[in-house]
Amino acid sequence: MSALPHPPQAPLDRLGRPLHDLRLSVIEACNFRCGYCMPADRVPDDYGFDQAGRLSFDEIETLVRGFARLGMHKLRLTGGEPLLRKGLPALVERLAKVPGIEDLAMTTNASLLARHAQALRDAGLQRLTISLDALDPELFRTLSGGRGEIEDVLAGIAAAERAGFSAIKFNCVVQRGVNDHEVERMAAHFRGSGHVLRFIEYMDVGTCNGWDRARVVPSRELHARIDARWPLRALDANYRGEVAERHAFIDGAGEIGFISSVTAPFCGDCQRARVSADGSLYTCLFSGSGQPMRSWLGDGEAAFSARLADLWSRRADRYSELRGSVRAPRKHVEMFLVGG
Repeated sequence: MSALPHPPQAPLDRLGRPLHDLRLSVIEACNFRCGYCMPADRVPDDYGFDQAGRLSFDEIETLVRGFARLGMHKLRLTGGEPLLRKGLPALVERLAKVPGIEDLAMTTNASLLARHAQALRDAGLQRLTISLDALDPELFRTLSGGRGEIEDVLAGIAAAERAGFSAIKFNCVVQRGVNDHEVERMAAHFRGSGHVLRFIEYMDVGTCNGWDRARVVPSRELHARIDARWPLRALDANYRGEVAERHAFIDGAGEIGFISSVTAPFCGDCQRARVSADGSLYTCLFSGSGQPMRSWLGDGEAAFSARLADLWSRRADRYSELRGSVRAPRKHVEMFLVGG
């Protein structure tokens, strides 16, 4: 495959947003059944184990090279649970060599991370984001659909630290009356750790999670609770399009973040595309449908890139700004198909 330079004029969508960030699902299966993503009563145990339906490693590399031609430089591997994909370190090693990729990361629930952390680091994975909604063992088990043990996650975190992963990001989806009482406990746990805890407002992703706005805890409320105990100061964004509002503990104990898609939408700066494990493009986390692209990959990265550029130039998604209006789509892709 050739490594041609990016086009002189990378495509912008209809709202003037470039394509800089790709969330790429490598598998649609998961070993958890979290209620807001893949509830056990709606998704069968054997869901996602049709290997023939997934992109091969060769197809994934062609796809990533095509995206990189258009200016995509931030690549995050997602699922489902990406650590269920066999041979994942070998894929990471291939993607780490793609010209233009400056940031190669992965989102995981970390329950399987202990056995894979070192191999992933050696292969070229640069960063980790870990989904973690509670530290209390019983609550954690409940939130994972009765399938997760907090001890396994903590072991995975320790292995990642030993492997050299620093400043790990931890994403906590907060739901009122479910796990909002864990907020201060989690903040206390990660203060001074060198890692970054981020609280995420409970979002209406997918169609099977029974979303209820009454369970949304606004970020401003969480900020006030934490600031009252450990005073905070605002930090500048690291880059345009960063979704988390960053804050530092004034006493020097590190950083904490808030992601406020419901109460403070950030669609105007969204530079992110999502691709499901079967090779379909979703231009928004709340897209109703995707564009199948697998058949395009056989023509090579240059031809694929040209078709992708045309798709991106027609993008106009801004669901979080339209939420509740008659123009907002009523059906959304399930989050477990495209990552968070």
